[in-house]
Amino acid sequence: MKSAVLARVVGEAPLFNPRYVDFARHWGFEISACNVGQGHEKGRVENGVGYVKKNFLNGLELLDFSAVNPAAELWLASIANVRIHGETHQRPVDLFKDEQAKLQSLNPMPYDIARIQSQRASKQFRVALEGNHYSVPAELASQRVTLKAYPDRVCIYHQNKLVARHVRSYDRRQDIEDPEHPKELLAQRRNAREQRLLVQFLSLSRHASAYLEGIEQRRVNSRHHLRKIVALSEIYGADAVDRAIQDGIAFAAYSSEYVANILEMRAREIPAAGALHLTRRQDLLEIEIAAPDLSLYEGHGHAH
Repeated sequence: MKSAVLARVVGEAPLFNPRYVDFARHWGFEISACNVGQGHEKGRVENGVGYVKKNFLNGLELLDFSAVNPAAELWLASIANVRIHGETHQRPVDLFKDEQAKLQSLNPMPYDIARIQSQRASKQFRVALEGNHYSVPAELASQRVTLKAYPDRVCIYHQNKLVARHVRSYDRRQDIEDPEHPKELLAQRRNAREQRLLVQFLSLSRHASAYLEGIEQRRVNSRHHLRKIVALSEIYGADAVDRAIQDGIAFAAYSSEYVANILEMRAREIPAAGALHLTRRQDLLEIEIAAPDLSLYEGHGHAH
């Protein structure tokens, strides 16, 4: 099978699957390939497989794949290892005591069975696997990352550093996002907005910097006041806000409410009316109204 032998040419050594070679080296065993179509060369192995199929798996009902190993351990302890073996005429559990001292120690590290692939994260800081999308930290958008897919999890690396870990999904068209991943992007956007706001405010007056310092010393949420004052400048004009800021500094009144009040008051200021001089008779508005002509109604004694 291709998972073990990629090619076999008569007279030449078999070409083994490199992943299988890696697996063998990890667990410390050597690979010995049978000749093509010569199943009898591994008869003893096949007999063992048949025994497991007939005596353990046959008729076994399991609700979940994770129950296979516990069931197998119980079967080994209660049946397979305590029976009298047909060829050795001894119990495997007894023979194992003699063999155990001659066996090498297993590698303490589990074998990495992950499927590895390299891909570039999308602009939405996502990587794709089998129809699903998994997030990476926002700062890695459009960066090349290495994805390792395990049966139960998906691990994503950037420059050999683990940057994301997700529970693997076997559904389709799912978007799996770590809530921490967009935070850096949101912080950057917020900082950019604050920078723009600060520039807009400081451009309103040469006294704006001093007024900002007063706001920050006296107010909890200085951004709220800056946003409101910038908005007021769009309504009343930069010159009016400049004057209000100077008045605020003079009276130590540092808030958007003060600026709004003073702008509104000044907008209401109406110049005092001057004296009215009337020099001509018709300017006195003396309007003469002609006497009404009542002859129209004469002879109509009854009104309807």
